[in-house]
Amino acid sequence: MSIVDMDERGRITIPSEIRRSTNITGKALIVNAGDHIKLIPVPEDPFRVLEGAVSVKEEFNEIRRLAEKEAQEEYTRSASS
Repeated sequence: MSIVDMDERGRITIPSEIRRSTNITGKALIVNAGDHIKLIPVPEDPFRVLEGAVSVKEEFNEIRRLAEKEAQEEYTRSASS
């Protein structure tokens, strides 16, 4: 456990021991969990992590293309609200 300071722009520095132990090297997902937040490391290529984990008829690249399209549409909808 560590106590960190937040700067005037709302940024914090994650201590190196926590970054190493959780393998946070790039992007992370931050989740509002009510009275606290959760920080989840995002793999460099999250779709690659899932490749082979499920058996589907569609090609992996097609599933990825559709997921990216849906994510972009969801972002556009939320940004315009």
